[in-house]
Amino acid sequence: MRINKRFFLILFFMFFAKAAFPQEDRGTVVDKIIARVDNQIILKSELEAAHQEYLLRGGQEEPAIECQILEGMLINKMLLAKAETDSVTAQKEEVETYLNQRMQYMLEQAGSEERLARYFGKPIEQVKADLKENIEEGLIIEHMRNEVMKDIKVTPSEVKEFFNNIPADSLAYYPAEVEVRQIVKYPDVSKKQKLVVIEQLKALKERIQQGEDFAKLAKEYSEDLGSADSGGELGFWKIGELTPAYEATVLNLAPGEVSEPVETEFGFHLIQFIERKGNRYNSRHILMKPASSELDVEEALSYLDSIRTSIRNGTTTFEKAAKEFSDDVTTASKGGLVTDNTGSVSIPIDELPAELFFSIDTLSSGAISKPLLFKTEEGKQAARILFLKDKIDPHRANLKQDYEKIYQRALDAKKVTALNAWFKDIKEHVFISIDAAYQHCQRLE
Repeated sequence: MRINKRFFLILFFMFFAKAAFPQEDRGTVVDKIIARVDNQIILKSELEAAHQEYLLRGGQEEPAIECQILEGMLINKMLLAKAETDSVTAQKEEVETYLNQRMQYMLEQAGSEERLARYFGKPIEQVKADLKENIEEGLIIEHMRNEVMKDIKVTPSEVKEFFNNIPADSLAYYPAEVEVRQIVKYPDVSKKQKLVVIEQLKALKERIQQGEDFAKLAKEYSEDLGSADSGGELGFWKIGELTPAYEATVLNLAPGEVSEPVETEFGFHLIQFIERKGNRYNSRHILMKPASSELDVEEALSYLDSIRTSIRNGTTTFEKAAKEFSDDVTTASKGGLVTDNTGSVSIPIDELPAELFFSIDTLSSGAISKPLLFKTEEGKQAARILFLKDKIDPHRANLKQDYEKIYQRALDAKKVTALNAWFKDIKEHVFISIDAAYQHCQRLE
């Protein structure tokens, strides 16, 4: 059995293939079993859904990609078969946590339970049941894979040997990278600015009470870009999932009733209760965010400037100050460290947001910027100071600068070898059958 590096990388790329897309009605085309591993089966529709998800995630269409995906699915089924033998399971609480997160995300995208049910062509309860089955299966696969590879490690000498075996003309070329830390301050909003928004929402409530349509006004005035196009409708949420102040207000309204302006961490809301089903409820809202005044912004900049002075004087360190004073929860706990979407500390310059790139472009390693204004991903006005801890020039891979990256590649290669050995052994103990139409894909011999 051969498993190349590329194949290993896509092996476990997706847990939710069966639930990711609704099955189209193709009239005379009937779904069928295309592979079996013991009592585990793979349907043609599952392969098609997995292929579609791979492409949507940025994968490239290639002649052999469907075979590679099928091979990955077969190996997942082998892991499931072995997990059943070894009594490897997923904890109920773990499944429920992932299920709730996934359902919340899907409902946010769809806008409501009704839209989500229409998209999948089945009742929402069935969507959730199917998704739960797939999540449980995916977690079992992950646990079994971790069990197989739990003792795999690489030593520094193995990393060095791995690197030395890479042909010189095959060494990776890394672009310029930076390590950046930040301390963020959100300008306070004055009572005067809050009162302006409250009065605007009260005026909208009066218009609704005089007969205007809430949904129409939400489309025009709401600053919640995720729900404004849907007339402010949030869809069904379980009690305990939305912010407490919002939820408490909704649950004290009668169907169709509109609240007074309510403040949450997102701004001020005008809320209309739609309906409740058991422990889930649906509502719509108009969100308005009070803007900071020029004085509020100046105070935030001055606050950061005093922190910058303390760091430069040696009174504190940037990392300590970030943990203590930064308003950005994500980076504050890491001493202000900014990471990319993979969690990497060193970020390629060409992957930095433009605003961040231009803010550090003139800094030298070890320098701290003056307080700067910027917009968060949510469009919120904020101020920050930046610490350019290190800047690495473009270079060919080497052990001194890129040890962590080379270590990970060496570890991945060792895992491939271990998986090869495991699959070679396990295939002798499971029944594998593949439909004739896909026999050319089978590389598990």
